[in-house]
Amino acid sequence: MTTPLLTAHQIAAAFDGRSVLHGIHLQLMPGEIVSLIGPNGAGKTTLLRVLLGLQRPESGSVTRAPQLRIGYVPQRLPLDSLLPMTAGRFLALWGQDDTAIDKAGARPLLGRPLQKLSGGELQRVLLARALSNQPQLLVLDEPAQALDLAGQRALYDTIGRVRDETGCGVLLVSHDLNIVMRKTDRVICLHGHICCQGKPDDVSRDPAYTALFGPAADAFAVYHHHHDHDHTHD
Repeated sequence: MTTPLLTAHQIAAAFDGRSVLHGIHLQLMPGEIVSLIGPNGAGKTTLLRVLLGLQRPESGSVTRAPQLRIGYVPQRLPLDSLLPMTAGRFLALWGQDDTAIDKAGARPLLGRPLQKLSGGELQRVLLARALSNQPQLLVLDEPAQALDLAGQRALYDTIGRVRDETGCGVLLVSHDLNIVMRKTDRVICLHGHICCQGKPDDVSRDPAYTALFGPAADAFAVYHHHHDHDHTHD
């Protein structure tokens, strides 16, 4: 039986003094790409912080595999225009890893200033940094936020290739429904609690899902799931 990389047990958590998560139970497995989706304010970033150990939950616990190596790609990287730095110099701060650079497709970018990189190029550099410690779990927070459709496809293809080559587990945090629905093994839909989850192939037109994302949700893959609760917006 495969051992989970990480298990969250009945997590409740707050943000800015307001309760935003309750009853969260989930597992992340090796070799699986999991997308955590939900509308703005659903608690995605708070849950991510709890899973990474950056925030204490109000109740519940997180169990990680012994000596779990996590690679993290943040939502954004603040860049100081008065402190120019090439992508190669930036990666060298963590110990330049040629294998990670090649896996992320970042080698052509090493001599270029970070400030001059496009959104997709910068994501490749951040991915190379995250891969430098050979993570067992790769976590990406809104990785496609600043990318056009072609850039999103390229990034998700790269992530899938990394998973295939290394066998790492992947957690993607996103509010996008387009490509992420087609590039993942399992989707967890969050709105303060886990309201549904499943494989993208298990498509349905659940009214509760549509209530979260609006009529446009019908254009994307949705999940067969069962629940015994109502979705509210309080």
